Amino acid sequence: MDTRELLRNHASVRKYTGEQIPRETVMDLIETAQMAASSHFVQAYSVIWVTDENKKQKLGELSKNEFQFLTAGASFLFCVDFKRLQAAGQKHGVDIVTDSAENLLVGVVDVSLFAQNFVVAAEAKGYGICYIGGARNNPAEISELFNLPKSVFPLFALTIGTPTKRNETKPRLPVPAVLHENAYDEAKYDALLEEYDATMEGYYASRSSNQKTATWTKQMADYLIEQKRPYIKEFLAQQGFTWK
Repeated sequence: MDTRELLRNHASVRKYTGEQIPRETVMDLIETAQMAASSHFVQAYSVIWVTDENKKQKLGELSKNEFQFLTAGASFLFCVDFKRLQAAGQKHGVDIVTDSAENLLVGVVDVSLFAQNFVVAAEAKGYGICYIGGARNNPAEISELFNLPKSVFPLFALTIGTPTKRNETKPRLPVPAVLHENAYDEAKYDALLEEYDATMEGYYASRSSNQKTATWTKQMADYLIEQKRPYIKEFLAQQGFTWK
């Protein structure tokens, strides 16, 4: 399929055949991912390829997503990384600033763009993927497990592999709900969200597995009614990101 069709058919995969991803394929995917845009070319990312079975199992437990790793062909931990940039500064006698809110955003964006390049390249080869934000469920313990130093923190894990089946693609929000022209327009949300709820209710009722009765707005209301992972700010400060 062409690039547009590939992107429009993305769906997360949670069960794979167990076939391992060859090392040369992983290296190719990482090299392709590195061609993503990077703010000021800082390339503030590192990836842990988890090949140790005990560490993989522990990562599954700590992320509360054990099932995601059982059949994956390869498993990774994507990290924001300013440690390498500190080493670059030291070569020139400079102590670089890592603890600003701006640099935190730069790192998160860099990792996300890098990872999405990785994902698109993997899907172009016929693999399936799943992002695992659960790596932030126990970030301190995961950092210890993988010996992450200060100025580095885990953003998400990711599994790839050969899917046992292709899942249906979830309908996204209508384009007018996310596209504003010249100025932000919140007045359109009532009608557009009503339309989208009907679309998602139909999708959930008719998909091939895990049918349920649900709407998007109710799911979001239930999910965002309380603060998630309230320890994240303190953990980031421990890793050297104090939001200055």
